[in-house]
Amino acid sequence: MHDIRWIREHPEAFDRGLARRGLPAQAAEIIALDDKRRRSVRLTQEAQTEANATSKLIGYAIAHDNQGEAAALKAKVADLKDRIHEENVRAVAVAGELKLLLEVIPNLPLDEVPDGPDADHNREVRRHGEPRAFDFAPKQHFELGEALGLMDFATAVKLSGARFVILKGKLARLERALGQFMLDLQTGEHGYVEVNPPYLVRDETMYGTGQLPKFSDDLFHTTDGRWLIPTAEVSLTNLVRESILEETGLPIRVTALTPCFRAEAGAAGKDTRGMIRMHQFNKVELVSITTPEASRDELEGMTLAAEEVLKRLDLPYRVMQLCAGDMGFGARMTYDLEVWLPGQNAYREISSCSVCGDFQARRMEARYRPRGGGALRYVHTLNGSGLAVGRALIAVLENYQQADGTIVIPEVLRPYMDGSEIIGADG
Repeated sequence: MHDIRWIREHPEAFDRGLARRGLPAQAAEIIALDDKRRRSVRLTQEAQTEANATSKLIGYAIAHDNQGEAAALKAKVADLKDRIHEENVRAVAVAGELKLLLEVIPNLPLDEVPDGPDADHNREVRRHGEPRAFDFAPKQHFELGEALGLMDFATAVKLSGARFVILKGKLARLERALGQFMLDLQTGEHGYVEVNPPYLVRDETMYGTGQLPKFSDDLFHTTDGRWLIPTAEVSLTNLVRESILEETGLPIRVTALTPCFRAEAGAAGKDTRGMIRMHQFNKVELVSITTPEASRDELEGMTLAAEEVLKRLDLPYRVMQLCAGDMGFGARMTYDLEVWLPGQNAYREISSCSVCGDFQARRMEARYRPRGGGALRYVHTLNGSGLAVGRALIAVLENYQQADGTIVIPEVLRPYMDGSEIIGADG
């Protein structure tokens, strides 16, 4: 959510930010609505002041036995009360209209974010590792998993429909090992506190992180009015909703391994084979709550924490800074980690780390009390994948495949796999 006061003071900067997002100017419309709201509030206050003063005169008129004047004054008060009610109704309606407009406008990009309308304009920041040179034609993950008899899409379709998968044996255990390894790394070395949050949340929780109202079609809704989380970012970030924190307790860093549920309403025809784009998948999420001054550095630290997973798995990857037109709704700046998939001969996203500024905090009413005193301030929120477990599984399968179709288990995961080194058809 945007700060209406900031928009009033910086209309040109606001519209420039929207233009970088590929959106039309909206500052004038927003300010005009706010002017209407302010006018109704002012008229309400003026009428209330006049009504209070007139009410006092009624008592004076009655005390002096001036019934005619008292009746006229009572009529005036009644008229003022009608006017107060009308202006109140008008102010509430305009405020609602203004809120509806503001809550679907995305966050503004930081100045350092590159311009551009789509992914073709993203900027490579760095890359790590060299893609392996195979002496055979590398297969895609679903070819490998199905040949091993440990990845079953056909039965998943019978159970749930498209974009689901059943993993079996050592492949199921490998996915579990990946999630456990990621959690252990982030909690043991990077200062994140593990949380086991709800997977079902209320409207206001989804609203707080920006999924509602704009992206309801991408979400799964239950019969009792709750929503299945599309990412643990929703639950973790809302841990501080409607809170006043102490600056001395910041930053707050939390992580969770959860299933994520996405309708993929806009993904028709994309990645229809395999596990790249699923309705249900597991992900380790990283969330930070911090001060405005520290949030930019916190983004760098979060990104490095996510990168460390790929480094320990010895998977080639690159870091991309997203352009303004390719960033998510709530982000001010985003780094994507893209892992090399030899079966696709391409880098594919496996993590997205974003700083959101106070955009989500305003929706959640999450503030902190500065160490040196003074007015309460909104916190800054950050979120990132550390990592998407299913996509990490894909990357391991494709990068560690052998000519005979077996999969070498990365060394760092072997303690989670009872020391096994290979996944074969007997898995």
